[in-house]
Amino acid sequence: MFPNVDLAMDILCLLGGLMLILLGANYLTDGASSLAKKLKVSDLVIGLTVVAFGTSAPELAVSISSALKGSADISIGNVVGSNIFNTLMIVGCTAFFAPIILTKNTLLKEIPLCILASIALLAICNDRMLDNQHADIVGRADGILLLLLFTIFMVYTFSIAKQSVNEEVETVKQIPLWLSFIYIIGGLAALVFGGNIFVDGATGIARSLGVSESVIGLTLVAGGTSLPELATSVVAALKKNPEMAIGNVVGSNLFNIFLVLGVSASISPLHLIGISNFDLGSLVLACILLWFFGVFYKTRTITRIEGTVLVVCYVAYTILLIIMS
Repeated sequence: MFPNVDLAMDILCLLGGLMLILLGANYLTDGASSLAKKLKVSDLVIGLTVVAFGTSAPELAVSISSALKGSADISIGNVVGSNIFNTLMIVGCTAFFAPIILTKNTLLKEIPLCILASIALLAICNDRMLDNQHADIVGRADGILLLLLFTIFMVYTFSIAKQSVNEEVETVKQIPLWLSFIYIIGGLAALVFGGNIFVDGATGIARSLGVSESVIGLTLVAGGTSLPELATSVVAALKKNPEMAIGNVVGSNLFNIFLVLGVSASISPLHLIGISNFDLGSLVLACILLWFFGVFYKTRTITRIEGTVLVVCYVAYTILLIIMS
């Protein structure tokens, strides 16, 4: 009866849910990091696991909530859109502050692994083209396969951590044990509740404005849930440690595909309706472009000019997405 009031409430739900998600991710990461430190887990392992999970926690909360509510396009669009945003916008913006120097390991192993993960996602989302099925579905079997790949990735991560145990990493803030548990439980609660109302707000806005859920998931939801990665990367650049941005982006991208989408599809099969090969192909090309810039001139550096190109590519993708919808 009062569409403007409904739209305003949806926007409030969207913003309120996003705030809860970001706060929940922050407190969950702080609590888990402090607990891991007390258990004598190295700072490097914490950075490669707990912090990476923390920055991907918003995507996990939103995607699971979307899967349970039957909004598959938001669930998949969130993952695809977040990874495109991470690869193009976050790396590009970080390069504005300081050129990003890549390690050989990142250039030869981690970014190629990110490319392969994106190609794997493209393959499992094309049942009609590859298997002559009646619909494109990321089923439970696909979800379990993604979770198994996530396990392999974690084994690789821990093996790298053992090899690099003497590397200098950022110190984890220590808090009392009881407070760590409160942070973890409270952070998880905020993620779950925030994820629910965020999805409700996003779907309400999509319906009110006549915009498809896939576009909302690929842009608004994806950008919102990628704020932790953006904040982490920009802070790293401001602290004159911009190479951390690549590790943050690549790690989050792999978490999003293997863990977030794996868990979501295992809970409820995801039917693709609005997510197209244009979106999935854009993700693959974005990862390849990032790798190409890393090997260009053999300097293993993402320069400010290359960062500008990445940002322009994201803006162009977003405009084309809106036009095509």
